[in-house]
Amino acid sequence: MAITQQRYYTPEEYLALEETAEYKSEYIEGKIIPIAGGTVNHNQIALNFSTELNYAFKKQNYRVYMGDVRLWIPQKRIYTYPDVMIVAGEPEFLNNRTDIILNPQVIVEVLSKSTQGYDREDKFQAYRTISSLQEYLLINQHQVYVEQVSKTGKKQWNLHEYNQEDEQISLVSLPFDISLQDLYNKVKFEVMEGEGEIDNLD
Repeated sequence: MAITQQRYYTPEEYLALEETAEYKSEYIEGKIIPIAGGTVNHNQIALNFSTELNYAFKKQNYRVYMGDVRLWIPQKRIYTYPDVMIVAGEPEFLNNRTDIILNPQVIVEVLSKSTQGYDREDKFQAYRTISSLQEYLLINQHQVYVEQVSKTGKKQWNLHEYNQEDEQISLVSLPFDISLQDLYNKVKFEVMEGEGEIDNLD
């Protein structure tokens, strides 16, 4: 049986390939891993969150970036595309490239079934090496459920869970609140076998 050898790329090779690629990929310690396409729910949730953030921070010194801006994590040698990033003050760019951020204060990921384990464990472990990071939100796209992890001290993080439509998420490190009703606005959950139809949250 033939064994396929894994090719490893330098960060420079990865960035050059991304310039002309037809789809986005992550870079993890030399490996290039294609990012699966998003769902309608994934897109709607990220858009809802970003829209509320952008409006709230219209006259404040925070910047909001959506999925097309890369994050470089030097300690883990990872390039990735978080769904939403918030930067407090001026963004720090890698080598003056305005498509690569170094200093997010808040990172938001909308979970998919295929990546939720990675987002909760290995990716969060990598994110924790970013000195500017204060909060990490994981948003479920298949049900009303959000995990908010906020930094409380060196190597200490606090978990807060939300699963009721009338609850409100309050960021700890930034002056921002969003209700789950607004976060899941126009999101339609899949109908599970044996269950009735679930209304969209308008």
